[in-house]
This record gives sequence, structure tokens and C-alpha cells, in this order.
Amino acid sequence: MKMRNLRKERVGTVTSSKMDKSIVVMVERRVKHAKYGKFVKKSSSFVAHDEKNECNQGDTVKIMETRPLSKRKNWRLVEILERAK
Repeated sequence: MKMRNLRKERVGTVTSSKMDKSIVVMVERRVKHAKYGKFVKKSSSFVAHDEKNECNQGDTVKIMETRPLSKRKNWRLVEILERAK
């Protein structure tokens, strides 16, 4: 079985690109409330590796899970889907 195909992918918005070769990506998801049934937005932040420093704040990007690169960095940039306006 190939483990490479089991890697998670997420699409989110870059919230910070001030670090060297690193970005912070906020990923939003919709979760149904257990008691009331209303869909609520929840968000998670991921630190991702940006090898070429090509992302800016506000860009929509796709990130993929990878081996640990540092204490908090387990994701890497796959592609930039949309540039910030």
C-alpha cells in the first residue's frame, strides 16, 4: 500500500507570511452543532513550508501533509489557487 496517497490536503487562506520560508494558513470548515443542528464555522491554523517565499497574505492556497519539518511545521505548500487582490 502506498502511504504517499494517504496524505491529507487542505485549502485555506494565508493569514501570515512574515516568516522565512513559512506561512500560516487558516482553514475553515462547517460543523453541525450537536444539540441545535445549526451549521457553525470552525477554523484551524496550520504552519506550512513555502520553499520559494511566493505567498502573500490573503492568498488562497492548497497545502499537503508532510513529514515534520520543525516543531509546528507538518504541512507544505502545493499550489497557489488564487492571489490576493
